[in-house]
Amino acid sequence: MRVFNYRELKDKKWDNEIIGYVAQIHEHKAKQEMFLKQKPEELEKLVEIAKVQSTEASNEIEGIRTTSTRLKQLLSEKTTPKNRDEEEIAGYRDVLNIIHESYEYIPITSNYILQLHKTLYSHSAKVIGGNYKNVQNYISATDSNGNTYTLFTPLAPYETAPAIENICDEFNKAMAESEVDPLILIPIFIHDFLCIHPFLDGNGRMSRLLTTLLLYRCGYLVGKYISLEAKISKNKNLYYDALEQSQQDWHNGNDNPEAFIKYLLGTIISAYRDFEERVDIVSDNLPAIEIVKKAISTIIGKFNKTKIIELCPTLGVKSIESALKKLADNDFIEKHGTGKSTFYTRKNI
Repeated sequence: MRVFNYRELKDKKWDNEIIGYVAQIHEHKAKQEMFLKQKPEELEKLVEIAKVQSTEASNEIEGIRTTSTRLKQLLSEKTTPKNRDEEEIAGYRDVLNIIHESYEYIPITSNYILQLHKTLYSHSAKVIGGNYKNVQNYISATDSNGNTYTLFTPLAPYETAPAIENICDEFNKAMAESEVDPLILIPIFIHDFLCIHPFLDGNGRMSRLLTTLLLYRCGYLVGKYISLEAKISKNKNLYYDALEQSQQDWHNGNDNPEAFIKYLLGTIISAYRDFEERVDIVSDNLPAIEIVKKAISTIIGKFNKTKIIELCPTLGVKSIESALKKLADNDFIEKHGTGKSTFYTRKNI
């Protein structure tokens, strides 16, 4: 059986890239705390956008989808799920809300992980919620010819509960001793969780929810304002590649998790950069058209109204529509297409 000992990580030498990533995130965290004190109202408007993006993206990675209209209705709890996909989206919404509202009071234990998984499936007819797997599962991939093959074999069912308890205990002990940086511990915990693959379904979504929970508990709140799941979804091939590299010889404890650590820390840095950019856009007391103009100035290539709504959370939709029309009339931007296919590009001026 695989044995975990996270306290041994204090003696490991990490390469310069990882050390640099950790230092950057510490700097961003210091800025984050300043922004939280100075711009609480502006930042709160980023939260709802991030929740929508996180729920949509994390489920999209697993092929779980609904329309944008239905998604917003489900997240605002103005409707009930109509099918299996919507049941699972509603469950993700509930777990994400719990983490947002109560992360300080959710300890990292096997029992709490089971409770969160049960909530993930609380709208579903499936009876797997809150239970570890009872049959062997496999991580599969498909080759260029469409043939499916086993990429990785996780732990057997009888090993699963002790292994989850082990990684939770090790994480908590290492955190208590404060000799290993949380930014190293979190990716390693998530990597081990994914290799254990403790559930018959929902492992990927649970891993992303647990990433958010662990980051919040360690004071890295960027995921509240910028969706980490959306960033992973946009680069999911890199995500799977990093995971595959790090899984080599995992069962024997000879795996090298550096690829996954770098991937996750790089994603966090990217989110912090977006966070600071958006705070900068909304922080000045400017007319709506100037806020929109400032947001457009950060974009390369084409964009649509949805992108501007995301970048300018302090503005209403009508204000943004009016600003876009004026900027097009003034030749700052060019409008292309009509209706839902409308997009804009910045003029070369």
